[in-house]
Amino acid sequence: MPHPTFDLTGKTAFLTGASRGLGKGFALTLARAGCDLAITARSVEDLEDTTAAIEALGRKVLPLALDVRDFDSIRTATAQAAAHFGKIDILVNNAGCNRRKPALDVTWDDWNTILDTNLRGTFFVAQAIAPHMIAAGRGRIINIGSVTCVAGYAGLAPYGASRGGVKQLTMSLASDWGPHGITVNCLAPGWFKTAQNAVLYDNEEWVEYLCERIPLGRPGQPGDLDGTLLFLASAASAYVTGQTILVDGGISVGQVTALPVK
Repeated sequence: MPHPTFDLTGKTAFLTGASRGLGKGFALTLARAGCDLAITARSVEDLEDTTAAIEALGRKVLPLALDVRDFDSIRTATAQAAAHFGKIDILVNNAGCNRRKPALDVTWDDWNTILDTNLRGTFFVAQAIAPHMIAAGRGRIINIGSVTCVAGYAGLAPYGASRGGVKQLTMSLASDWGPHGITVNCLAPGWFKTAQNAVLYDNEEWVEYLCERIPLGRPGQPGDLDGTLLFLASAASAYVTGQTILVDGGISVGQVTALPVK
């Protein structure tokens, strides 16, 4: 058996939510590892920077419009990607949204928007991609979750419910599609600064409070997710499926204050 590596040369990935933030970073990480990509956002124009960056790395890229809340949009974009590249080896389900509110202020529309994007969208994109992987007898599906998969935070009720659902969905799909050579795992970041939560990081007191609860003493930085993403996308994780892997600096261990060791 050959020694497993993170090399993705010759592979093709389908990545949702690739216009900015973690999604753009995921796209570039996969491209640097040798992967060609179909990247999506609700507007193709929003993908111009990511597309140019991938092309600069010498990889092929197909930008596509996709609204994960729209079933027809999902079917159209996934079919276009499969027809263009002839295969889809890797799916990264990254598209997501949030509306941070106290639970009493959450509206019906807030709930539907968050759950439709983060949970229903994740399922139906995976459902659309899976037949191509089944036909090939192999595939890697990586659902992007969050530390809220396993921990509750005030002001994040719908978001936490959606991410907890992604964790459970990951296990179910792993069982469904494992016999076809497909692995399904959840990559769950901790606290990383993104466009969705950037306002929080403007509050120095909040950042200090956060860092006291992270054993490694800092929020996540660009690049901290790369190794785990490549592990889950590559042959190195061939016997790993149904798992949620937290990349969170240890915040999920429940540390409240840094106590001296006696």
